[in-house]
Amino acid sequence: MTRTRIVLSLGVAQTIAWGATYYVPATLAPAMARDLGVDTATVYAAFSVALLVSALASPLSGRAIDRIGGRPVLAAATLLCAAGLALLSVTAGPVALFCAWILIGTGMAGALYDAAFATLAGIFGRDARGPITGITLIAGFASTVSWPATSLVEAELGWRAACLGWAAVLVAIALPLNLSLPRRSHHPALPAAAHKGRPRGELLPMALLAFVFGTTWFSSTAMAAHLPRLLEVAGAAPAAAVAAAALVGPAQVGGRMIEFALLRRASPFLSARAATLAHPLGAGILLTAGAPAAPLFAGLHGAGNGVMTVASGTLPLAIFGPVGYGARQGLIIAPARFASVLAPVAFAVLIERFGAHALIATSALGLASLAALVALGRIGTRSGPPDADPAPDGRPSS
Repeated sequence: MTRTRIVLSLGVAQTIAWGATYYVPATLAPAMARDLGVDTATVYAAFSVALLVSALASPLSGRAIDRIGGRPVLAAATLLCAAGLALLSVTAGPVALFCAWILIGTGMAGALYDAAFATLAGIFGRDARGPITGITLIAGFASTVSWPATSLVEAELGWRAACLGWAAVLVAIALPLNLSLPRRSHHPALPAAAHKGRPRGELLPMALLAFVFGTTWFSSTAMAAHLPRLLEVAGAAPAAAVAAAALVGPAQVGGRMIEFALLRRASPFLSARAATLAHPLGAGILLTAGAPAAPLFAGLHGAGNGVMTVASGTLPLAIFGPVGYGARQGLIIAPARFASVLAPVAFAVLIERFGAHALIATSALGLASLAALVALGRIGTRSGPPDADPAPDGRPSS
């Protein structure tokens, strides 16, 4: 299977997986709440539980990919997501609602980017940076596809049909695409003993990476939940705030295209450092210039967020190599998943108390992430990656 076919197959499967899970509540939560006789907050609470379950299960998913390869894990996770959506389509009350989202959250741990990145690291080794960027370019349009499609089906047939439809798409399209991937990981897992205690020298780099991704995911999720409101508080008219916020998606894809076209041969540290500066720079301009700078802020934030998504896959690969990548990735990203659960509520409180100046908090997190990346680069320069790539030719197994 050629590199291009692997990237296309996994990119399309990721687009469907994100569209069928992460982006569903944004369009279906109000209809779910009305039909089930609960408030919208209850539906979002169930979704938050799914994110927590995903965070807890992510390290297990990563270890499984290291040991048996990404193909069976992605396939099983796709089926779990489909089963959860099918259960959601027949939900009659809040208990079943939470059970369905717990099942979906379990599937999300092995169906979304982290699992896809680990799969590509296993197939291509240190040459996985380009494929990782490639699948994020494709799946960057997940919300662009998901929200209109889900809204259309919900308007015509109801939210239950929309959930069942996504379950069918997962089984009919995403599952075969995941099953078309190479059978086994090209690179072995870490020795079993290494899972009981991380090898010496890894803990500090892993902690710094976890901090970087946790802070950036906090800001990213906070903006995803509150950006239109934030821009209104900054002085933008409602229509202008929505229009500016809509620039985030295209800017994310644009940032990834720049990373792929111009920076793919440079160190991933360079891309990540530039990305962490984008949000604080945009926030400073918005707080100084006011509402006219709303589109610029949204564009800078989106571009930085898009590049950091790629960095979450490429930085661990550059530092540690492909051996045991999945297990490390699961541990490194778990705090970021928890941060994404806390961010909407925490940032809502900041907006209530400080208005647009709540951006000072997320900007401080961005600058702290930059400092962590600088420290991480110095550690890497002194010691180099802990694991050598046993077979750096990058050829996929069959």
